[in-house]
Amino acid sequence: MFFEFVPHPHFDFVASFAKKFNVPVQDDRLLIPPMMGSGSIRRVSLGTDFKLVVHRYTLLQDFILNRVGNDAPNDLVSIIFHSNEAPASVTTGEHPDPLSRNSAFAIQVASTDLNSQIRFPANTDIYFMVLGIMKDTLKELLGIAHPNSVVQTILDGAPGFLFYESMSPVVHKLLKQVTDAREDNELGQFYYRIKAQELLYLVFEKLQQRETQQHNPIHKDDIEKLFLIRTAILSDLAVPPELPQLAKMAGFGETKMKELFKQVFGDSIYNYYQKARMDEAAFLLKHGGFSVSEVGYRLGFANLSHFSRLFERYYGLKPKKYSSGG
Repeated sequence: MFFEFVPHPHFDFVASFAKKFNVPVQDDRLLIPPMMGSGSIRRVSLGTDFKLVVHRYTLLQDFILNRVGNDAPNDLVSIIFHSNEAPASVTTGEHPDPLSRNSAFAIQVASTDLNSQIRFPANTDIYFMVLGIMKDTLKELLGIAHPNSVVQTILDGAPGFLFYESMSPVVHKLLKQVTDAREDNELGQFYYRIKAQELLYLVFEKLQQRETQQHNPIHKDDIEKLFLIRTAILSDLAVPPELPQLAKMAGFGETKMKELFKQVFGDSIYNYYQKARMDEAAFLLKHGGFSVSEVGYRLGFANLSHFSRLFERYYGLKPKKYSSGG
């Protein structure tokens, strides 16, 4: 299955999807027919300038969702929350990258002029939500007196912006509440509006905490290079990234590479690597059946005391206590 669209303020995903696949819409809800799979796509209007679309379905075929960047300037801000337990993948360049609630690609905030393609595998639970809001409405809702450069870029509707945030357990819980909300609730619109505002708060709270830096518009070639760098960083967490080698591999100048990586992912390359390293350590300690020393050595720590101190800095517990459920 393939569905392509161009984002703009008046675009109706549900109506367009229904027309493309000849599926009826009733009460703002599209039910996936048995010949395609099961589940639904639901649109919720929270005002003339504020809406959300909730996707929850399983399809019998692979599904490719292709967003074509809109070159015409508009004031729409689109935020995508991905909660897929099974791995989907996002492609904004040549190479697909994993996309799930446990990845740094879980929440995407991007300008409407950038292309992206999401591929969902067949027979898996597809679970994500898109929140669309006009920039003036967002500005009024946030009420930030002194936005940092990241938030200001979004509120200005600047071209070529792309930011990713990982999904916290709190955000994931909110998304589940929205997805599982009763449709016969008389106060449903009010409920959805509250939850959407909570999600906006949590996303922009994180974005507002990012270090202020001058915004550089992201180009298609830049995105491909940044994803290549990210893949290289995560390919072997036992080996710290070497910036000159990464820059040479991706065809970036080292300074530009560091600036754009931090702009898109919200952290320096080394800090991003260390965070991924500690996340992997936490997973192995809880689910891998490894001892503390085995995990430390697997992740390249010759000094286990250093591993223990670093882990405690990230998780607030010593590795041994964390692994035992303390």
